[in-house]
Amino acid sequence: MAGVTSRIVRQVLALRPQSLSLSPASVRMISSTPLPAKVRIVEVGPRDGLQNEKVVVPTSVKVEFISRLASAGLTHVEATSFVSPKWVPQMSDHKEVMSAITALPYPSVSYPVLVPNIKGLQAAMECGAKEVAIFGAASESFSKKNINCSIEESLKRFEPVLSLAKQSGVKVRGYVSCVVGCPYEGRIEPKEVARVAKIMYEMGCYEISLGDTIGVGTPGTIRAMLEEVVKVVPLNQLAVHCHDTYGQALANILTALQMGISVVDSSTAGLGGCPYAKGASGNVSTEDVVYMLHGMGIQTGTSLEKLVEAGKFISSHLNRDTMSRVGRALQAKAA
Repeated sequence: MAGVTSRIVRQVLALRPQSLSLSPASVRMISSTPLPAKVRIVEVGPRDGLQNEKVVVPTSVKVEFISRLASAGLTHVEATSFVSPKWVPQMSDHKEVMSAITALPYPSVSYPVLVPNIKGLQAAMECGAKEVAIFGAASESFSKKNINCSIEESLKRFEPVLSLAKQSGVKVRGYVSCVVGCPYEGRIEPKEVARVAKIMYEMGCYEISLGDTIGVGTPGTIRAMLEEVVKVVPLNQLAVHCHDTYGQALANILTALQMGISVVDSSTAGLGGCPYAKGASGNVSTEDVVYMLHGMGIQTGTSLEKLVEAGKFISSHLNRDTMSRVGRALQAKAA
């Protein structure tokens, strides 16, 4: 038996390198369902990533960060939030940010902004916003603690926002938080996620982003959730927003890709911690996602090198190293 094993090892080692490589098409067929040839990245670092940072980031730095992300090839960069400065001081310069990014030389890039209600939408539109995002939750407790109203009340609040946005030609993206787990209720039923997603989709959201807000999801729970949601919302109008609190984000994203999802939210430098898991990482980093996708032969239209530089830039202004594993590895390699 030892002789047979040694012979097999020698045969494998004798193989030419090119015979061990897989073409992009072959890599994309590893799962039972063909993986998407292209994935659209929705960059959330400037908004979701920075909003919880204690270090106040100057407007000029935010604008330069957004410019670098657009330069890296990202087509959707969430820029800021039109919420009350009382609740999110980091986003108090939303008007200044919007004024500056409209002058950036990237006409094909969309800069969506978060709005909590009709007042926020009106303020965003006055600043030239062409796309906004609204946020709901599949957890009753999380909804009450995060936006001070029940799920049903939040959905009712969205109706005038969708109505005015439609009249004004403004696109609306919908976020559903806590799609697999909640810090207050624990496990969330997939059918409840599907119910909320369906209502938001039927209201007029062009895309529904499904958020594992506290990062407790696994490939098993993500698959079970998606199996319910795809029954009521078309696959091509769904996105996933995975936090990496338990180190499961890339595995969860891969599971979503295997099920046909082709839009992924991520945050350059891994910006955005999870407030319910002290010291844990939050958003999955854009660099790590892009590295994985490119390694699988999936196009993103982005430059990994430029994303790493953008992550290094914003991290330096936060006085810390990037949270991206790929970013740290490539920076160490270049040193």
